[in-house]
Amino acid sequence: MAEINDEILIQRTLRGDQFAFAQIVEKYKQTAFSIAYQITGNREDAEEIAMDAFVKAYQALKGFKFESKFSTWLYRIVYNTAISKKRKKKMEFVAIDHHLIENYSEDNFVAGLQMLDTDEQLKLVQHVLKSLPGDDAALINLFYNQQLNIEEISHITSLSVSNVKVKLHRIRKRIFAGVQLLLNQSTSTYEYKNSKS
Repeated sequence: MAEINDEILIQRTLRGDQFAFAQIVEKYKQTAFSIAYQITGNREDAEEIAMDAFVKAYQALKGFKFESKFSTWLYRIVYNTAISKKRKKKMEFVAIDHHLIENYSEDNFVAGLQMLDTDEQLKLVQHVLKSLPGDDAALINLFYNQQLNIEEISHITSLSVSNVKVKLHRIRKRIFAGVQLLLNQSTSTYEYKNSKS
């Protein structure tokens, strides 16, 4: 069965076809959940946020003017709902040392990663990603996992295009620095264990 485009589904929904909106939810629920989860880091909160965002989208559907892609409009609702919930919970995240961020070396980063096998590399990067503030993790998710372009991310987050670029650059630096910190810690632990042998 061919996929029905968003405009047709939206028009049907506005005429009262609840099955059409169910198709919209089915089409976008995984990405909506993913965005919310990146921000909150909590599966239950992410599921609740995704559902809240779909309810908000349904209620605001009459106002959607097709000036952007529907997915971009929807993901903005998800993003804003998740950020709002995160602020209410006042979640705290571990900050990476700013000195390390400013003085990271990509050469050391690459050399350190090459000492690890692929699974260890992936675990290390995932560990650092979990320590990022939710909105930073969401930007990384939107850009790399969802493969949205800078303009779409700008629209979703209400940040300017240049601000999105700067934030992505800074987040990458934080990731490099975080991985470097973990590499340094694991090297020290390895050297300590070997000196005890």
